[in-house]
Amino acid sequence: MGRIVVYGAGGRAGRWAVAEARRRGHEVVAVVRDPEAHAGVAGAGVRLVAGDATDPEAVAATAAGCTAAISAAAVYGEGTDPDAFFRGSAKALVAGLTRAEVPRLVLVGLASLLPDATGRRLLDHPAFPAGFRPFCAAHAAGLDVLRAAPPELDWLYASPAGDFDHDAGRTDRGYRVHPHGDPGERISYPDFAVALLDEAESPRHSRTHLAVTQGP
Repeated sequence: MGRIVVYGAGGRAGRWAVAEARRRGHEVVAVVRDPEAHAGVAGAGVRLVAGDATDPEAVAATAAGCTAAISAAAVYGEGTDPDAFFRGSAKALVAGLTRAEVPRLVLVGLASLLPDATGRRLLDHPAFPAGFRPFCAAHAAGLDVLRAAPPELDWLYASPAGDFDHDAGRTDRGYRVHPHGDPGERISYPDFAVALLDEAESPRHSRTHLAVTQGP
């Protein structure tokens, strides 16, 4: 098995990505800003380290020797600058992973950037809450950075087709790829992590935004 680095390993999506990687036998480098605040992430086969996903040198150092990277790093709420973070982290991940010669990045993103069945982004619907637009626009800026990444880095931007089922556990339904964004769709965090690890291990989708939802 390989070694996978997970940025934002202390959040919900990141923790489940770490757990799924360990379930498959991978060694994991779990990167968080404050290891003391996320001590529960550490365990057998998991090396918990401090790191900053907006610093290309820190990204290169933590990714050294890894076969793939997963990023669930995010900021939200008062006192944060989402545009600076998501634009900066995308640039740092591209630069740092390229320097470390890590060939694959799977980044956890937002459903609001997906087109609906008519081709219009969910974010662009008139009914989309105005208060969330700056945060979503910041994610979009990060996605634009990925689109300009050099060919040495094969990336995937993955999100729920709609939203997470925040209270659901792992199911026997797995996941399926959805053709477009749909606010009514849901997927559990552990089933979403299965999709992340599938794409990190054996890429089937490249340089695109992938929508996943609960399996049938």
